[in-house]
Amino acid sequence: MKLKLISVGKTTQPEIQNLSHEYEKRLGHYCKFEQIELPALKASKVKSEMVQKKKEGEKIVQQLKTSDLVVLLDENGKPYSSVNFSRWLQKRMLSGKKQLIFIIGGPYGFSEEVYKRADFKISLSPMTFSHQMIRAFFTEQLYRAFTILKNEPYHHS
Repeated sequence: MKLKLISVGKTTQPEIQNLSHEYEKRLGHYCKFEQIELPALKASKVKSEMVQKKKEGEKIVQQLKTSDLVVLLDENGKPYSSVNFSRWLQKRMLSGKKQLIFIIGGPYGFSEEVYKRADFKISLSPMTFSHQMIRAFFTEQLYRAFTILKNEPYHHS
């Protein structure tokens, strides 16, 4: 199964970008993994939050196939411990689907169209983090999940 992380906007801070790329590289030992950065919409006083979410949602949905398993990283999603997330991931990887796609939305979240397309919603924390930081946090959690599944010494309970 191929895993993808789709996110809106670029990571502009080199430290965060480097950290995210480091975990992306490590993930290559366990799975096929790809990060896709969709261009952020230009800030405009004319655009409302709703219009921005809709346009970002259209870009996101264009990246998806009907056969994909889609997971939104959403503050209202289900929270998991690292161990429980690794179990959840293992079940999804055994589901027979070809692609598991995780999505980080834009600054105002997801459009209704994206919510309707989602199969799951996962919360990384009740706290709010920048979208740039979430990329690094999430790629680390994916890496951690695989090391847990392989009984490797990275994770300590």
